[in-house]
Amino acid sequence: MKVPFLSLYDITNKYKDEIHEAALRTIDSGWYLQGSENEKFESDYSKYIGTKYTVGCANGLDALIWIFRAYIELGVMKKGDEVIVPANTYIATILAITENDLVPVLVEPSINTYQIDDSLIEEKITSKTKAICIVHLYGQCAYTDKIGELCKKYNLKLIEDNAQAHGCIYKGKKTGSLGDAAGHSFYPGKNLGALGDAGAVTTNDEALANAVRSLANYGSAKKYVFQYTGRNSRLDEIQAAILDVKLKHLDEDVALRKAVAKKYIEGIKNPKIILPKIFDWNQHVFHIFPILCEQRDELQKYLTEKEIGTNIHYPIPPHKQECYKEWNNMSLPVTEKIHAQELSLPMSPCLTDEQVKIVIDAINHF
Repeated sequence: MKVPFLSLYDITNKYKDEIHEAALRTIDSGWYLQGSENEKFESDYSKYIGTKYTVGCANGLDALIWIFRAYIELGVMKKGDEVIVPANTYIATILAITENDLVPVLVEPSINTYQIDDSLIEEKITSKTKAICIVHLYGQCAYTDKIGELCKKYNLKLIEDNAQAHGCIYKGKKTGSLGDAAGHSFYPGKNLGALGDAGAVTTNDEALANAVRSLANYGSAKKYVFQYTGRNSRLDEIQAAILDVKLKHLDEDVALRKAVAKKYIEGIKNPKIILPKIFDWNQHVFHIFPILCEQRDELQKYLTEKEIGTNIHYPIPPHKQECYKEWNNMSLPVTEKIHAQELSLPMSPCLTDEQVKIVIDAINHF
């Protein structure tokens, strides 16, 4: 039996009738941008996350770009200011910072959580530091009380990259509501995925929300009146309608992901494999199930031969990418270890018990 890494067909098929109805309703309405479907999704997502405002946009990268750009336009930040960010994130987090001529300050993760090491942050804070951007990588909460205290102590904005952690909870609050603003990606493979690109910003800051909405609409809050030099980055009505359908089922899907993760953790016994350490099951929604293995490439080849899909998140860290060649000589050993050893196992709310057992048995025999 084949075990796909992720079947988007299966995930979409679970809610096929509701999705078809939502899409047809939108098509028949004759209104395809900035309409009632956006309004409903933004309202429902705000209630779900626990923020006053949600602003839909074209994708998750834009969501982060608009947060930083809005802070610049509002005078909170200026070009050349520094943003502390985990070194082992997906490159989109870094791109959003450099796109705004801000300076990323890379901080190593904890090898136990793969999240930014909060014990290393304070030494990186300078007079130019204006924000800490945390990334809830793989679906695990990156926020800690210590990070919150540092933001208060140094008057820093806390920005969340919540692209991988829809539904994650920290002490009763959803990620995406823990900081001053958060960027969300609804890329099809996410826990809450559209049928195409889509994203959003959540915040309790009305001025920021208004600025983001304008920036993503050519810089305009009123038709043909342009306050900013913005771009076109709007969430279309069909994607908003589909996301609103899938939002109703998000907690159910997260529970199914956690059940798969629990089986992996209880079943995988191979000493060559380092499993994720789970300190609080509320604080992980398992967008990705990452393992570490010194023989990662051999393991991936072995699983591929057994028709088990895997992925690597991510093979090359941002500081080793050609586009950031000025960082290529940096030494970030924890980040580099994770990127050299990480392998993502099949993870989906649609995996069957039989498929999960096939994965476990294969890894235990490696």
